[in-house]
Amino acid sequence: MKKYHVVSRIAIYLLAIVLMGLGIYHFVFPRDVLVYLPPNLLGNIWLPYVVGAAFSLVGLSFLTNQYVKVTGYFLTVMLFLFIVGIHLPNYLNAGDEEMRHLALMNMLKDTAILGFSLHIAAGAHHQHLHIEEEAD
Repeated sequence: MKKYHVVSRIAIYLLAIVLMGLGIYHFVFPRDVLVYLPPNLLGNIWLPYVVGAAFSLVGLSFLTNQYVKVTGYFLTVMLFLFIVGIHLPNYLNAGDEEMRHLALMNMLKDTAILGFSLHIAAGAHHQHLHIEEEAD
C-alpha cells in the first residue's frame, strides 16, 4: 500500500466522522436546524431527520468503503441544493449581519465538503458505476 493511499483513506475517514457527527446533530437538535430553513420549508420537523439520516448513511458508506460512488454523488447533489436553496437565500435575505456571516460560512463549508465528496466519488473506480466508460 502506498503512502498517499493511506493519507487519502485517513482524509476520507475524517470526512466520514464529520458527516456522521452532522447526522447525529440533526437528530439530537432538529429544532435548532429548522431555524436556518427558509420560510417555505419551515414547519417540516421531519426534514432534519431525513437530512441527518442522509449524512449518517453517507458517512457510514465512506467509512465502510461501500457504495462510495453513489453516495458521494448523492452528497454532492444534496449539498448543492443546500447551498442554492438554503444558504444563498439566507445570505441574501438576512437582516442581521451576524446571520449573513453565518450563512456565508455555511455556504463555504458546504462547498468545501461538496468538492471533497465529488473528488471521492470520481475516484471510486472500484465501485462499478462508470457512466463515462464506453462498452467494449
